[in-house]
Amino acid sequence: MTSRTPREPRLRLVPQTSPQRAPVQRRTAERRRTPRPPKGVLPPDRLARQARTLLTDAVRVAHWARDAGVSPEQDLARAAGELAMSTAELRENWSRARLAGLLEIDGEGGAVRAGWRLRAWDRDDTAALRGWVALFDAWCLARPAPPDADPSLVTDVVAAMPQLLSVMRLSEGPVTAAGLIDLMRRRVAELRAERPDGSGPEAPVSADAPIPEEDRAVTAERVRLLGWALDALSSVGALTLHARGDRPARARLTDLGSWAMWTKLEQICVAAQSPAGNIEQSAVAMLRGCANLTPGPARAEYRAWLAVRPTAPAVDELLAAARGEDALIRGLAFQALRVVGAPASEAVRAVVDDPVLRPYALLWLADHEGGDPRDRAESSLGVLTRSEATWLWVDTASAAQEHGAERLLLDHLDTAPQLTVAELVDEIRTCGHPRTVQVLLALAAVHPDQTVAKRVRRAAFQVHSGGA
Repeated sequence: MTSRTPREPRLRLVPQTSPQRAPVQRRTAERRRTPRPPKGVLPPDRLARQARTLLTDAVRVAHWARDAGVSPEQDLARAAGELAMSTAELRENWSRARLAGLLEIDGEGGAVRAGWRLRAWDRDDTAALRGWVALFDAWCLARPAPPDADPSLVTDVVAAMPQLLSVMRLSEGPVTAAGLIDLMRRRVAELRAERPDGSGPEAPVSADAPIPEEDRAVTAERVRLLGWALDALSSVGALTLHARGDRPARARLTDLGSWAMWTKLEQICVAAQSPAGNIEQSAVAMLRGCANLTPGPARAEYRAWLAVRPTAPAVDELLAAARGEDALIRGLAFQALRVVGAPASEAVRAVVDDPVLRPYALLWLADHEGGDPRDRAESSLGVLTRSEATWLWVDTASAAQEHGAERLLLDHLDTAPQLTVAELVDEIRTCGHPRTVQVLLALAAVHPDQTVAKRVRRAAFQVHSGGA
C-alpha cells in the first residue's frame, strides 16, 4: 500500500459481467452522440466571441477586483476612476461579473480572487459560454424587479418566462407583445392551478378557457412586469426588443439566447428518454437507482435528473441526501454534484464544517479548483488530515458492508492512507465513525490472513465495549 490521501471512493458495489456491460456501453454510446444544432444556431466559437463582447466591461471590473483583492464597492470612487466608468456602471458590471461566476468572494473577510472562468476567459470558449449562461439564468437578479411590484406576481412572471422563451425559440422568429402577454396570462393560470395550496382553479386551463376574473384585475400589473422581464433579458443579451413608442411591440431571441434555449430544450428531451426512469424520483431514490450502474450510465442519469430541476434546489436536495445514514448514497450524491460543477461550489463550501460531509466536500472543492488535494497542504481549502482520510475510508467501506459487498473491502485496502493493516486498524478505532465496529468485523471476515483477522476482531470488540 502507498501512503497517500484517497482521491475519492471508488467502490463499485455491484460489479457487472461482460455480457451485462456490453448493452449498457452500447446504450451509453448512443446517448453520448451530441445532437447537431439546428439551422440558425451558430457554432460555439462565434457564440463565445459574442459572450466575450457582451461581458467586456464586467471582465474589466473582475480583473480590477482580482488585482485589488477586494470588491470595488469598498472604494467606488477609486475603482470608477481607474476603470473610466460612472459609479452606476461600475455597480452594474460588478453585479454581472459576480452573476457570471468570474470571481470567488470570501464570505467572512470579503477577499476577492479569480474564478476558473476568469482565468480561462480569453483562451477557453467553454468558460465564456458558461459565464454568459450563468448570467442568463440569473436575469431576474441582473435587473431587479420594480420595488413597488407585488412579490407574488413577480414570482409568477419569473416562473412563466422559461415557457415563453421556449415558444420564442420554437417560433424561430419575432413574437408580438400581444402574443407574449396572452402566453403569460395562460401560463400563470396553469402554474396557479398546479399549486397544492388551492390558490388556483381546480379545472385544467385549456387554450380556449377564459381567464379567471381575479386575473383580469391584475392584467395591467402583469403587463408591466412582463415588460420588466423582457427588458432584463435584453440587458443580458438574450433577446432584442422592438418598441412602438415607449411600449415593446415584439421580441426576438439573439443568437446566444436561441442557442441557450435550444440547449435547454435538448436537455429536457434527453431527460425524457432516460432509460432508468429516475427523473421524477427524489434525490435519494434516484441515487439508489444508480447504485447498480457503471459510471457512464450513472452520469447520464444524474444529468437527466438535474436537467428538469432548478440548479439550486437540486443541489440542496443532493446535499440533504448525502447527510443521511447510507454511505453509498453519500458517495453517489457527490458524484452527482460533480456533474453539476461550478454552480454547486457555493453550497459545497457551506458544508465544509459538517463533520459527515467535510472529507467529501474538501475533495470535491479540490477537484473543482483543478488541483490534487495531496498538493494543497498550504491551501486555504486544506487537505484531508490523516483522521479525515481514515474516516472517509471507513465511510466508503461501510457502503460495501451495508450493501453486501464485503469482499470488495480487500480491494479497498489499497486506498487506505496507512501503510499497513495494523496501522489502519489502530487509527480506525479512534476515527469516530458510527459504523466502525461493523466495518472491522466485515474486514476480519474476509481477510485471508487469520492472524490479521484475529487482531481486527479484537479491535472491533474493544470499540464495541468502549475500550481504547
